Amino acid sequence: MKKTMKAVVVRAPMQFGVEEVPTPTCPQGGMLLKVIACGLCGSDLRTLRSGHRKVTFPWVIGHEICGEVVKAGTNYQGPWQNGAILAVGPVAYCGVCDFCASGKYELCENRREIAQAWPGGLAEYIAIPEECVKLGTIEIVPQGLDPAFAAISEPVSSCVNAQNKGEVGPGDTVVIIGAGPIGCVHASLGRARGADKVFVADIVEERLKLAEAFDPDDTINAAQSDLVKEVRRLTRGKGADVVITATSAPIASVQAVEMARKGGRILIFGGLPKDNCKPGVDMNIVHYNALHLIGTTTFAPRHQRMALGLMASGQIAAEKLVTHRFPLTDFEQGAKMALEGKVLKAVFFP
Repeated sequence: MKKTMKAVVVRAPMQFGVEEVPTPTCPQGGMLLKVIACGLCGSDLRTLRSGHRKVTFPWVIGHEICGEVVKAGTNYQGPWQNGAILAVGPVAYCGVCDFCASGKYELCENRREIAQAWPGGLAEYIAIPEECVKLGTIEIVPQGLDPAFAAISEPVSSCVNAQNKGEVGPGDTVVIIGAGPIGCVHASLGRARGADKVFVADIVEERLKLAEAFDPDDTINAAQSDLVKEVRRLTRGKGADVVITATSAPIASVQAVEMARKGGRILIFGGLPKDNCKPGVDMNIVHYNALHLIGTTTFAPRHQRMALGLMASGQIAAEKLVTHRFPLTDFEQGAKMALEGKVLKAVFFP
């Protein structure tokens, strides 16, 4: 094992690059993985732009990881052996809170994450701590699944959790507000779950063009038309059975309530800016139309297993989602393109 490796180091907001750093040692109860692929997430982009409250620079980022086990610690008691190819989600659950005790790991009150509590995976190697071995989100990659797709199982898993809670299924008309990578995952997943109609809305025409690859019944440019009126027109006045806010724009929550059908489900998926997180939602509409407002975040191991299976079977079009692949040494170029919105999903290969 060489003493140093290449890794993406963020030193300050918008100051980052590939550097030579010490190769991590293998934790006594954990594993050392050779990274095969690591995705660049929207939260990574926010960290690059403006930092993160749980990250102290300089820091190695990256939490969408596929890697090969190359060493186990002296006290390792996990199920994976050297040579195993793993999809590593970032979350480690505490295992002792009320939610963990009842199996609702996605609601863990004390979870920690790779790339926040521990260095991330935009590197040649990553140390997987004992906490992640015992109570993390790690799965064997299904045979034949592209490592780039395995790496992005984390965002797909979160979408699976949301649509499970929203009971998306046959006969539903689904409207997704936001045509970024998360919106496109939701479109693909809605189709896989049997939704009758899937519509995708955004204010950026280029995003809507990328979303067309996921076969929505229609796309709606919300900058050029009244989104609520357009959804009502497309649904013959009834409204949508399910509305998913895959954006941080506060107006989306207002629009979602106004366009939902009576008894409809609204999945609040995108977090809002802290200084603008109380949009003017008409709660009388929620009350009199018996709407279900459902907040969802992160995922549990069962959602990751489902996400990997859906990608392996082709039910989620991961090949359309990963639009750009870069060697790790080209991280600055790939990150710049992602920051400018020129990629849907970028994956890096050390």
